[in-house]
Amino acid sequence: MFRRTQQSYGGLPQNRSGRGLGTGRFKMFLFLGLIMFSYQAFKYFTNTQINPITGEAQRIQWTSKQEIQLGIQSAPQMAAQHGGLHPDQQAQDFVDQVGERLVRSTIVKKSGYPYDFHLLADPNIVNAFALPGGQVFITAALFSKLQDEDQLAGVLGHEIGHVIHRHSAERMAKSGFIQGIIQSIMLGSGGDPSMGQVAGLVGNMMNLKYGRDQELESDDWGVRLMLEAGYDAEKLIDVMDILEEASGGKKVPEFQSSHPSPENRREKIIEAIKKYSGQ
Repeated sequence: MFRRTQQSYGGLPQNRSGRGLGTGRFKMFLFLGLIMFSYQAFKYFTNTQINPITGEAQRIQWTSKQEIQLGIQSAPQMAAQHGGLHPDQQAQDFVDQVGERLVRSTIVKKSGYPYDFHLLADPNIVNAFALPGGQVFITAALFSKLQDEDQLAGVLGHEIGHVIHRHSAERMAKSGFIQGIIQSIMLGSGGDPSMGQVAGLVGNMMNLKYGRDQELESDDWGVRLMLEAGYDAEKLIDVMDILEEASGGKKVPEFQSSHPSPENRREKIIEAIKKYSGQ
């Protein structure tokens, strides 16, 4: 049984020592927190750019040139984290061939990003990812599980979708905004650690939802690019099967995951195939 040993003053928030903040200090912290919140909201919602390919209004602070520079600078470090580049030049040439076809024969060529495709030596982690500005990676562990060129096109098309949608820049802007809101709440509560924990939890859930939406957008673009480049878009469904099998059947509730459930992704891919093929 827990017994209250100190009483707060008038129900006001308490600082870490357990002493009430007092009406004057509480109002001051609340005022400062509101000012900081307003500043963070203004900075986030007024930094809007129109995506030249999707036509979407996006809250992004970077320019495309900054994205390209960051991607190029970060590529060697990302490769090193996965064992470096794969030594099989023939396999790398194949990845380049498929990636270049997706860029050359689709709307992607209008994006202005200098796409570069990398086959990584990592034999264990089944993954593919993209950095801002057109740096696209696939690990040997995933590459070895793909059965044909169409499946590879599905993987690379999905990652190109992340680049086209400028998802990395969006997430960095959104993460900065969420961190600013958390700091505003902490300041407004006078440093109450319980409020910080609640704000952090809410921010984490917002980021997870943001990640799931981005994955579905990239699946949609993967389908579109596959069809425009003459690939069989249904093979992207096979990629979902491969990824699910590679996960060992481990299922995390979708609301706790940064990726949509495999069932949800398959359903959306089928919808995208019908949409882009005019069925």
